[in-house]
Amino acid sequence: MSVKVCIPFLSTWTDNQSVVEVDGETIGECIEHLVKQFPNLKLYDEHGELFPYLVVSVNGELAHREALAKRVKDGDEIHILPMIAGG
Repeated sequence: MSVKVCIPFLSTWTDNQSVVEVDGETIGECIEHLVKQFPNLKLYDEHGELFPYLVVSVNGELAHREALAKRVKDGDEIHILPMIAGG
């Protein structure tokens, strides 16, 4: 199964690839596979939790932190973006 992870702002750590194909049955497994492919890519804190300033969506729908166990299917797209604050 192949899932695409879109990470344009982190492409410096993914050999300048803004889209990377990963394997996994859940959102969390796909993100873990991404980090295994690119060990310099730091997405987790010292407790193994996804950094709180990262926003994850699947096929355009926001995936809350507790949804990392949500299953994905072949062809899904996961987007990882930094949270932006403003006023």
